[in-house]
Amino acid sequence: MIRVDHLRKTFGSTRAVDGISFEVRRGETFGLLGPNGAGKTTTLHMLVGLLKPDAGDIHIDGATDPTRPRVRRSIGLAPQTLSLYEDMTATENLKFFGRLYGLRDGRLSERVAQAIEQAGLADRSRHLVKTYSGGMKRRLHLACALLHQPQVLLLDEPTLGVDPQARLHILEDIEQLGRQGRTILFTTHYIEEAQKLCNRVAIMDHGRILAMDTVSAMIDCHGGQAVVHAELDEAPPGDWSLPGRLNGTSLSAETDHPFETVRRWAASGIRIRSLSIERPSLETVFLRLTGRRLRD
Repeated sequence: MIRVDHLRKTFGSTRAVDGISFEVRRGETFGLLGPNGAGKTTTLHMLVGLLKPDAGDIHIDGATDPTRPRVRRSIGLAPQTLSLYEDMTATENLKFFGRLYGLRDGRLSERVAQAIEQAGLADRSRHLVKTYSGGMKRRLHLACALLHQPQVLLLDEPTLGVDPQARLHILEDIEQLGRQGRTILFTTHYIEEAQKLCNRVAIMDHGRILAMDTVSAMIDCHGGQAVVHAELDEAPPGDWSLPGRLNGTSLSAETDHPFETVRRWAASGIRIRSLSIERPSLETVFLRLTGRRLRD
């Protein structure tokens, strides 16, 4: 449904997107996961024709020019920056964007009513958008992208800056759209969102894709071993030789078989006061690939 081949974009001396390639299959929810400045938004802007690539090819449902009206009508875009008219009501915003996509009369009214209901804004639909909370604006923002019922959805940080309740509502909407067979590409730096929603994930940083696969396969490939940690009642004898690193009464081990390690510890006769097992996760993979340094 979406195919990107060797896409590049440079701004001055900054290579924002550095030769990336990926494919989003029809009906798939695909996540571009990366820290701020990774190149995710630039990629989406090229996919809808807001930016022209310096090199590379874009294919959306067989078409190679995303600026063509037929292609644009098949895409729903919710950009990271809210694209709403604050001195208009929710209903007025939806009608405006609906008309841009060719909706008219009864069809437009029906879609607007459905969108208002889905966004949970029925009781505020005739209030000015500038009186809305951040979560309400994000929900309306997504509703505008869905109004013309596109088969391809491009969502750039769709839960940015919202409270937990609004975030849950938006994620449930995206999950439902995926079940309906929509093709969804969304960017995020929230690891749990990608893990919850995506069939596949690409981890992106400094304009490049560092890894791409299902979440489980990515963890298996890049996550490393589980870490088992135990606090002991007392230090074992000096000749103790079971697996693990001992520091006073703290015992830890990296292992592919954590329960076997715990069984061997317990069978040795040591007295374990507390025990924890930290399995590798998508967060582990993300930090291994992108580093732990703070990003501005």
